[in-house]
Amino acid sequence: MCLCCLETAAPQSHDVDVALVVHPDTPVSNLTLAEVRKVFLGERQYWSANVPVVLLIRAPVARERSVVLKTIYQMSDSQFKQYWIAKIFRAESASAPKVVYSNDMANELVTAIPGAIAFIDTREVRPGAKVIRVDGRLPGETGYPLR
Repeated sequence: MCLCCLETAAPQSHDVDVALVVHPDTPVSNLTLAEVRKVFLGERQYWSANVPVVLLIRAPVARERSVVLKTIYQMSDSQFKQYWIAKIFRAESASAPKVVYSNDMANELVTAIPGAIAFIDTREVRPGAKVIRVDGRLPGETGYPLR
């Protein structure tokens, strides 16, 4: 039996979509990719008058972070760091996105912190999580942009 053929049957991690997940009470269910970009660039800082956006981003080397940097920020990791240093220095934001070290941590925080938003590997999104449509599409649907 050829075991090398079995390895290719499992989905590769780079083929799995990254879900955009928010706190269950966040008043949003669909965002365009441009709106997602505004949120993660800190240009939109509130979901509503009394609910601030709380950005959660995976630590360096996580695949979810790479997808976000490439697709949303369109920056390298060093450009991302410089962007947030400058934004905080100019008092355009109180803080940079909070770093999370695992999808489990992202799941925990996004459900615990009102206004939180994070990117999580679709295979690790917990039941009850509020997954946001991007450009009208959910992870796994044709044309979903976060892969």
